[in-house]
Amino acid sequence: MMSMQRSESFDPPIPASGAWRPGDPPAERRFAHIGNGRPFALEFGGQLDAVTIAYETWGELDVTASNAVLVCHALTGDAHAAGESGPGQPTEGWWDDLIGPGRPLDTNRYFVVCMNVLGGCQGSTGPASPAVDGRPWGSRFPVVSIRDVVRSQAMVADQLGVWRWTAVVGGSMGGMQALEWAAMFPDRVAGLVSIASAAEAAPMQIGWSETGRLAIAQDPRWRGGDFYDAADGDGPHDGLMLARRIAHLHYRTDVSLEQRFGRATVEPLDKPDHWDRFQVESYLDYQGQKLARRFDANSYLVLNKMMDLHDVGRGRGGLANGLARVSCPSLVVSIDSDLTYPPRQQAQLAELLASGGAPVTFETLESDHGHDGFLLEYDQLGPIVDTFVAERDKHR
Repeated sequence: MMSMQRSESFDPPIPASGAWRPGDPPAERRFAHIGNGRPFALEFGGQLDAVTIAYETWGELDVTASNAVLVCHALTGDAHAAGESGPGQPTEGWWDDLIGPGRPLDTNRYFVVCMNVLGGCQGSTGPASPAVDGRPWGSRFPVVSIRDVVRSQAMVADQLGVWRWTAVVGGSMGGMQALEWAAMFPDRVAGLVSIASAAEAAPMQIGWSETGRLAIAQDPRWRGGDFYDAADGDGPHDGLMLARRIAHLHYRTDVSLEQRFGRATVEPLDKPDHWDRFQVESYLDYQGQKLARRFDANSYLVLNKMMDLHDVGRGRGGLANGLARVSCPSLVVSIDSDLTYPPRQQAQLAELLASGGAPVTFETLESDHGHDGFLLEYDQLGPIVDTFVAERDKHR
């Protein structure tokens, strides 16, 4: 019999949403309420009546408020870029090796800030957050753009007293935010670091993204996006886990998976069942379940679509004109084995920035890890970022 058995039950059951909710331990999160009581208008129409942005900081803002660095997270990241896990914070910092005393983003020197993006699920306003009627936004949550995220971050920066960033740094979706910061607020950005990202989403990225979104939408327990009152174990975790499996395969490379797993098996294959597993399948199962326990299916849809809509040239006369708005020194970093955001996109970005007049440094990481290299290749990435940000710091 060919029926699927592997993902029917988990111990403990996976919650309907892995979102952080009011009442959960705050961990190191701080919360900024933006808009001064006015609705937050969105680029593609609609508005949010109230917006909260969760953020974390490391180090101290100096007396001139000129030593601040903004770190922007990728699709399934959050504000916890550095530090330990604990109550209310299920994971260690996703860039812990880069942020801290004596590290490339040295918190003895810089005031480092990371914000959970608008539409996210770890403290910022998103689909799991209560709307004005007290019910989760769910299917009613509107489309948000990278530009909406950056405007919300600028409002938080105002509250923190940061008028100009020494650098805005990000990888993947974080690199998109960094680019839009430099294009939207050129006077507020002294340095731009875009890693494994692009000036616009390409057809292959959009195709992969839609495939992941469909995996969630076709889970009957997604319920059209209104699943927040479902019991543990009855949410759309199968769809979210499948989306994560799909994404993880193009985040990595054939070489990295071959080196790690080869053809090793979990169950013996002398008389295989249809669902007996190779080790790589078990690994993908683990990655899917881990994400489902800390993330929200609707946030995955919202942020995934936000990345597809990313286009620095939209409404600005094309990419060249859009990137000509960037005047600060820029560091563009590529990963030679990246299948998700291939090196040609970073080369195009660097070329367009340079043609617009911005001083550009272009670096390539050599890695077997593919797109995930921006989270793993600290020995290569750290010194590059350290040198670039320190140079910006000299001229502040």
